[in-house]
Amino acid sequence: MIIPSKQYKEFEESALWFIESLGIDYPVNVKALFYMKTRRRVDLTNLLEALDDVLVKGGMLTDDNYKIIEGHDGSRVLYDKDHPRIEVFIEEI
Repeated sequence: MIIPSKQYKEFEESALWFIESLGIDYPVNVKALFYMKTRRRVDLTNLLEALDDVLVKGGMLTDDNYKIIEGHDGSRVLYDKDHPRIEVFIEEI
């Protein structure tokens, strides 16, 4: 059993406030811009995995398999010390 970290639980709890339950079940590209408050090295694939899980839990996407999330084209990690955030763009393919 994998137990989510405290940091992940905090992220999930705060992110769910902003997710609208749309039930998207068709192919999309999920582009995510992660604006971090430090220049510390992070793993983009881990950030994307956490985001995908929260989008499913919040009901925006019905699943995070390859038939729904066909890609994360354009996703990247950026730096914004004063306004860390995640900007998410979901586009039908």
